[in-house]
Amino acid sequence: MIFHITSRAEWEAALGAGIYEADSLATEGFIHCSTAEQYIWVANQRFRGRRDLVLLHIDPTRLRSEVRYENLEGGAALFPHVYGAIPIGAVLNVTPFLPGPDGTFEGTKRK
Repeated sequence: MIFHITSRAEWEAALGAGIYEADSLATEGFIHCSTAEQYIWVANQRFRGRRDLVLLHIDPTRLRSEVRYENLEGGAALFPHVYGAIPIGAVLNVTPFLPGPDGTFEGTKRK
């Protein structure tokens, strides 16, 4: 399982289209995802304080596009990048993803 953080509005738009395409697909050529061990860290780095988020639980075996584990920012941790749109059928679960009162994300990592 890999994970992607997005807004509820973007997810609802994807439901109407039948596919999910993050802005990064157009600008960088892939959709940023995380492993179960990474998504809390990513949320705190990129989305601190946001209350409009959902977490997509994606089955990589249901993707038609290539998934590459890579780090393009010079670090050691490898992140899953999806090089194409994500079909709605590859998203097995969507959960609300809210920070705590101080704006940080924490909690049990989902596997």
